[in-house]
Amino acid sequence: MAVNWLLALKAVPWTDVVRAAPAIVKGARKLFDSARESEAPPVGPAHDRGPPGSVQARLSEIEAALQTLDAEQDSSAELIRSLAEQHARVVQAIEVLRARTRLLIGLNVALLVAVAIMAIWPITQ
Repeated sequence: MAVNWLLALKAVPWTDVVRAAPAIVKGARKLFDSARESEAPPVGPAHDRGPPGSVQARLSEIEAALQTLDAEQDSSAELIRSLAEQHARVVQAIEVLRARTRLLIGLNVALLVAVAIMAIWPITQ
Protein backbone atom coordinates (compact mmCIF):
# COMPACT_ATOMS: atom_id res chain seq x y z
CA MET A 1 0.00 0.00 0.00
CA ALA A 2 2.88 2.37 0.72
CA VAL A 3 4.21 1.63 -2.74
CA ASN A 4 0.93 2.89 -4.26
CA TRP A 5 1.32 6.21 -2.43
CA LEU A 6 4.90 6.51 -3.61
CA LEU A 7 3.85 5.84 -7.19
CA ALA A 8 1.06 8.41 -6.88
CA LEU A 9 3.46 11.00 -5.47
CA LYS A 10 5.97 10.31 -8.23
CA ALA A 11 3.23 10.77 -10.85
CA VAL A 12 2.48 14.32 -9.65
CA PRO A 13 4.21 16.95 -11.82
CA TRP A 14 5.67 18.88 -8.88
CA THR A 15 7.24 21.58 -11.01
CA ASP A 16 3.80 22.41 -12.45
CA VAL A 17 2.29 22.40 -8.96
CA VAL A 18 4.97 24.76 -7.67
CA ARG A 19 4.54 27.08 -10.66
CA ALA A 20 0.74 27.14 -10.28
CA ALA A 21 0.66 27.78 -6.52
CA PRO A 22 0.93 31.60 -6.66
CA ALA A 23 -1.81 31.78 -9.29
CA ILE A 24 -4.08 29.60 -7.15
CA VAL A 25 -3.54 31.80 -4.11
CA LYS A 26 -4.13 34.97 -6.17
CA GLY A 27 -7.33 33.52 -7.65
CA ALA A 28 -8.62 32.49 -4.24
CA ARG A 29 -7.92 35.95 -2.84
CA LYS A 30 -9.76 37.54 -5.80
CA LEU A 31 -12.73 35.24 -5.22
CA PHE A 32 -12.76 36.06 -1.52
CA ASP A 33 -12.51 39.81 -2.17
CA SER A 34 -15.27 39.76 -4.79
CA ALA A 35 -17.52 37.81 -2.44
CA ARG A 36 -16.90 40.40 0.27
CA GLU A 37 -17.67 43.30 -2.09
CA SER A 38 -20.99 41.87 -3.22
CA GLU A 39 -22.62 41.88 0.22
CA ALA A 40 -26.37 42.51 0.17
CA PRO A 41 -27.89 45.35 2.19
CA PRO A 42 -29.42 44.19 5.47
CA VAL A 43 -33.11 43.30 5.50
CA GLY A 44 -35.35 45.14 7.95
CA PRO A 45 -36.75 43.54 11.10
CA ALA A 46 -39.23 40.69 10.92
CA HIS A 47 -42.20 42.85 11.99
CA ASP A 48 -42.08 44.70 8.63
CA ARG A 49 -43.17 41.59 6.77
CA GLY A 50 -46.89 42.28 6.51
CA PRO A 51 -49.70 39.72 6.47
CA PRO A 52 -48.88 36.12 5.51
CA GLY A 53 -49.26 35.40 1.83
CA SER A 54 -48.75 39.01 0.80
CA VAL A 55 -46.17 40.17 -1.69
CA GLN A 56 -44.26 41.93 1.09
CA ALA A 57 -44.06 38.70 3.12
CA ARG A 58 -42.85 36.74 0.12
CA LEU A 59 -40.27 39.42 -0.69
CA SER A 60 -39.01 39.34 2.91
CA GLU A 61 -38.64 35.55 2.75
CA ILE A 62 -36.70 35.81 -0.51
CA GLU A 63 -34.43 38.51 0.95
CA ALA A 64 -33.77 36.34 4.01
CA ALA A 65 -32.93 33.38 1.78
CA LEU A 66 -30.63 35.59 -0.29
CA GLN A 67 -28.82 36.76 2.82
CA THR A 68 -28.35 33.15 3.88
CA LEU A 69 -26.90 32.31 0.47
CA ASP A 70 -24.59 35.35 0.64
CA ALA A 71 -23.35 34.25 4.07
CA GLU A 72 -22.71 30.75 2.75
CA GLN A 73 -20.87 32.17 -0.27
CA ASP A 74 -18.70 34.30 2.01
CA SER A 75 -17.84 31.32 4.18
CA SER A 76 -17.09 29.21 1.10
CA ALA A 77 -14.83 31.92 -0.31
CA GLU A 78 -13.02 32.17 3.04
CA LEU A 79 -12.57 28.40 3.07
CA ILE A 80 -11.20 28.41 -0.48
CA ARG A 81 -8.79 31.23 0.38
CA SER A 82 -7.64 29.36 3.46
CA LEU A 83 -7.16 26.13 1.50
CA ALA A 84 -5.23 27.93 -1.22
CA GLU A 85 -2.89 29.48 1.33
CA GLN A 86 -2.38 26.10 3.00
CA HIS A 87 -1.69 24.60 -0.41
CA ALA A 88 0.92 27.27 -1.07
CA ARG A 89 2.60 26.52 2.26
CA VAL A 90 2.59 22.78 1.52
CA VAL A 91 4.13 23.40 -1.90
CA GLN A 92 6.83 25.57 -0.31
CA ALA A 93 7.56 22.85 2.24
CA ILE A 94 7.77 20.24 -0.52
CA GLU A 95 10.18 22.44 -2.45
CA VAL A 96 12.39 22.77 0.65
CA LEU A 97 12.32 19.00 1.10
CA ARG A 98 13.23 18.47 -2.56
CA ALA A 99 16.22 20.81 -2.17
CA ARG A 100 17.33 19.00 0.98
CA THR A 101 16.97 15.66 -0.76
CA ARG A 102 19.15 16.86 -3.63
CA LEU A 103 21.76 18.06 -1.13
CA LEU A 104 21.72 14.73 0.69
CA ILE A 105 22.04 12.81 -2.57
CA GLY A 106 25.02 14.98 -3.52
CA LEU A 107 26.64 14.39 -0.13
CA ASN A 108 26.05 10.65 -0.42
CA VAL A 109 27.65 10.60 -3.88
CA ALA A 110 30.63 12.54 -2.54
CA LEU A 111 30.99 10.12 0.37
CA LEU A 112 30.71 7.16 -1.99
CA VAL A 113 33.46 8.62 -4.17
CA ALA A 114 35.64 9.21 -1.09
CA VAL A 115 35.12 5.63 0.10
CA ALA A 116 35.91 4.29 -3.37
CA ILE A 117 39.11 6.34 -3.53
CA MET A 118 40.12 5.12 -0.08
CA ALA A 119 39.45 1.53 -1.12
CA ILE A 120 41.54 1.89 -4.30
CA TRP A 121 44.47 3.67 -2.64
CA PRO A 122 45.09 2.01 0.67
CA ILE A 123 46.70 4.10 3.35
CA THR A 124 50.34 3.10 3.80
CA GLN A 125 52.42 3.89 6.83
